[in-house]
Amino acid sequence: MLTGKNIVLGVTGGIAAYKAAEIVRLLVQEGAIVRVIMSKNAQEFITPLTLQTLSGNPVSTETFSLTQESQIGHIRLADTADLVLIAPATANVIAKLAHGLADDLLTTVLLATTAPVLIAPAMNVHMYAHPLVQENLRKLASLGYRIIEPTEGFLACGYEGKGRLAEPGDIVEEVRAALTPKDLQGERIIVTAGPNAEPIDPVRFISNRSTGKMGFAMARVAWRRGAEVTLVSGPTALPPPRGVRFLAVRTAREMQQAVLQHYPQATIVVSAAAIADYRPVHVAPQKIKKGEGTVVLELTRNPDVLAELGQQKGNRLLVGFATETEEVVQNAVRKLRSKNLDLIVANDVTQEGAGFAVDTNIVTLIDRTGKIEALPRLSKDEVASIIYDRLLALKASPNVPEHC
Repeated sequence: MLTGKNIVLGVTGGIAAYKAAEIVRLLVQEGAIVRVIMSKNAQEFITPLTLQTLSGNPVSTETFSLTQESQIGHIRLADTADLVLIAPATANVIAKLAHGLADDLLTTVLLATTAPVLIAPAMNVHMYAHPLVQENLRKLASLGYRIIEPTEGFLACGYEGKGRLAEPGDIVEEVRAALTPKDLQGERIIVTAGPNAEPIDPVRFISNRSTGKMGFAMARVAWRRGAEVTLVSGPTALPPPRGVRFLAVRTAREMQQAVLQHYPQATIVVSAAAIADYRPVHVAPQKIKKGEGTVVLELTRNPDVLAELGQQKGNRLLVGFATETEEVVQNAVRKLRSKNLDLIVANDVTQEGAGFAVDTNIVTLIDRTGKIEALPRLSKDEVASIIYDRLLALKASPNVPEHC
């Protein structure tokens, strides 16, 4: 997503400047071309050589350096940037930008660029809460600058509170979002993800191998593209994607209840969860003790959440997933018809690089028009993006007859 993008990273003088090294590493790892500008005070916390080595490009520090100007130039930095990121942003640089000051290389570039600008503040908790700092941030936000809110936690100054620089991974996610076209703006999307855990007793449950990675990718990509996203997830080890409303559930019936609560407002529903088909009839109130002989576990059907959504679909777009081990397309087509879906994503989990616990997937898309498209192995984010492209195409031609 960031391949070939020119990112200018401004690093200013705070203890969080050391995190700029990880930000540069993550951006370069995604294929971005990173140019770093360091304020004089930033160089007291981390050396230009460190960031030059990680970025593979010279680090700019002086406005009137003959060497640096001949190689890059502050106007060239401003003109060629696809995005400018200030991380960490001190109260001082925030104030200078809010009042149009340009007394060093970074602030000069900030006034000269027409690229999107992201600001990630980091400072003492009381400094961050100061009315003047907050007023400056509100002013910058009103002018179109994107503010990456700091987090709460223990600060280097000994205080605890809001002022920690956002995590490097979250900052890079904000960069991705800022550079992604907002073609899903106005859409309200529900995504389900992960497994269910149907209890047998207080310490045991029935589940499946779903890790939630595909569903989380669907939620993450939708948010990047401007949608309002509600992610309903069963138990996973994944952190909630940035920017989405996250609802944690355990059982299939809890997932059903959460989805139906938000369904009236939804325009698109993506059912990527591996919803449990069955649950134990009886849940033991205490741990079942090991004994002689066998134990018989009686199961009963869970509600068919996707079929219920299909019955109430109206003008919404409804996407299902079909995890199969045989007759993949045939089984997926049957599910598409029986659940009243607009699109189904079928994958054969026996293929290497597809299915659970991996960051890639190999899927076949089948839509209500009968179009079948087999995709090669792609990252789950790439698969999610293609799915939303297909949904936008279906939305643009709502009256196409079904051929499946």
